[in-house]
Amino acid sequence: MRTPGADLRLRVARRRDAARDVVVLDLVDPSGAALPAWEPGAHVDLLLPGGLTRQYSLCGDPADRSAWRVAVLREPAGRGGSAHVHEALHPGVDVDVRGPRNNFPLLPSPRYVFIAGGIGITPILPMTRAAADAEWELHYGGRDRGSMAFLDELDRVTPYPRDEVGLIDLDRALGTPRPDTLVYCCGPEPLLEAVERHCRAWPAGCLHVERFKPGETGEPVVAGTFTVELALSGLTLAVPPGRSVLEVVEEAGVPLLSSCREGTCGTCETVVLDGTVDHRDSLLTPAERAANDTMFPCVSRAACPKLVLRL
Repeated sequence: MRTPGADLRLRVARRRDAARDVVVLDLVDPSGAALPAWEPGAHVDLLLPGGLTRQYSLCGDPADRSAWRVAVLREPAGRGGSAHVHEALHPGVDVDVRGPRNNFPLLPSPRYVFIAGGIGITPILPMTRAAADAEWELHYGGRDRGSMAFLDELDRVTPYPRDEVGLIDLDRALGTPRPDTLVYCCGPEPLLEAVERHCRAWPAGCLHVERFKPGETGEPVVAGTFTVELALSGLTLAVPPGRSVLEVVEEAGVPLLSSCREGTCGTCETVVLDGTVDHRDSLLTPAERAANDTMFPCVSRAACPKLVLRL
């Protein structure tokens, strides 16, 4: 039986090792049907046993509708999702999948700087293929060559195995702001923070990042209770300190799809009709936050007494 909320039940068709502790899975429809289209930057949710849901970037060829490819790093300190993938998902095994969704789309540009750290190469890989007609460069770092997935498949890359050359040389990659250039970065938080610092002198909107874990947000703008009005449901709910909008909405019996519950996957995105949002997610750009027309209720809160949501 398909897991509630799943869009598809797919089957592992092929599995291979891409690096130390990284497995690549090709997922297909058991009936042979074409899979939904996707674009570079997209990810899917794998719905795993025990209520675990994990997001993995699609890293194959968007033109190949016969299979979706994901690469999964085994994380010993994780909560069991990657361990299950490594131990249980072998050819012939079915898995429930939701998506795809894209919170990290590749925007048109004549030039790109791609920066990847570790398993952060997965959303960047299809971007480099899609940017074939543009000028681009890829800076890719990892602990050592054996840990860097797809390294042998990249013919235009500046590799930075840390045991050989140290960290990615961001002064070289980003030291001089360049016109008409977009920067895309995915990797561990220290890398993202360093890239953000280097891009402060670049034109606004040039930097696009994808985080695996939520960034620092500080204290809420509204320390006390605020209310949310659900325009479609006709409910007005109080959201006290220590509880998320998502939790309160779910408790009231209003269905709202969710996954990560930490503001990194985008599943629970909700339209804001009125009020000011205290954005605490790791997805929206400064311009998107300023527009104030969407929020992620798993983490974001009100910066005013009441929010009106299209729920």
